[in-house]
Amino acid sequence: MKVAIIGTRGVPANYGGFETFAEELGRRLAERGHEVTVYGRRGFVDPSLGRYRGMRLVVLPSIRTKHLETVSNTLVSALHAAVARYDVALMCNAANAPFIPILRWTGIPVAINVDGLERKRRKWGAAGRAYYRLGERLSAWLPNRLITDARVIHRYYRRFYRRPSEMIAYGGDLEPPTTSATLERLDLQPDGYVLYVSRFEPENNPDRVLEAWSRVTGDRPLVMVGGAPYADDLIRRINELADHRVVLPGTVYGDGYRELLFNCRAYIHATEVGGTHPALVEAMGAGRPVLYYDTPENREVASGAGVAFRFSGSTSLETTLEILLDDEERLARLGDRSRARVAERYRWSSVADAYEQVLQTLC
Repeated sequence: MKVAIIGTRGVPANYGGFETFAEELGRRLAERGHEVTVYGRRGFVDPSLGRYRGMRLVVLPSIRTKHLETVSNTLVSALHAAVARYDVALMCNAANAPFIPILRWTGIPVAINVDGLERKRRKWGAAGRAYYRLGERLSAWLPNRLITDARVIHRYYRRFYRRPSEMIAYGGDLEPPTTSATLERLDLQPDGYVLYVSRFEPENNPDRVLEAWSRVTGDRPLVMVGGAPYADDLIRRINELADHRVVLPGTVYGDGYRELLFNCRAYIHATEVGGTHPALVEAMGAGRPVLYYDTPENREVASGAGVAFRFSGSTSLETTLEILLDDEERLARLGDRSRARVAERYRWSSVADAYEQVLQTLC
């Protein structure tokens, strides 16, 4: 089976959840004997790399602006894929749905993973929200198969567009790190810091996490891993809020990311928009106690394996941290529950099984 994965920044994963998804799924399909091509963007993937972990890489240009980067790259990727003639294409992100006909007109069946409800992100103005609404509608009707990664999103498409979807979750089982270079570079001790990982965007609430942290007592560090293009004002605000206890290493991937994840005392997940969030599932897979912002999507993933919080009231983030961080028994219990939940519901091998079955039925 010749598979094209279109709509991410590409692999190796060095940006966000869809890139990790493309790498973890793509390499597993390649290991099973399928010919996998992952399309990526210049500026994120080295064009000279050619192949990575069994996947062929095609790196194409994009218009580097907030509103056009994704869609411009997907347009040229779809045109390239239409000529290359794959057996099936997997498109990522509902914003890319308008380009599905390019592939289907040339006889290539398409499945799309729509992600969450991107139009709810505050970074988009009226035009951006309208475009994402259009993307939702086209995602419901244009592909051969619609895929969602959370029951909340699955129910949304069924309710508002009367369309069924394949519900395939995200994987979160990571190999433990074998290095400690990142911990040493940042002067961090195992079990001695709290971790937050996300793109620095308004819906991920990095500034509100820092405001809450400023009211938490003690000298334990908070490590804020992340960054974002087109977010200069928010990043400036983050730098203003960070006190001497806050570590801002920028984006961290690969071994360094796994070092930080597997060795943190607790993990804060403050994202309020989207489906199944990769970093939350990965923190759980690492056996870390997770504190998650109380949304239906996050509750679905963490359930009894985590502690829900809000940014005010009796369950505020600062109150939850003060209570939890010194409770060794509860931390251990939550970590065990996290690991068990991922083993039961969020294993990459099971994710690959499900995608392989869907894609093969379309060929």
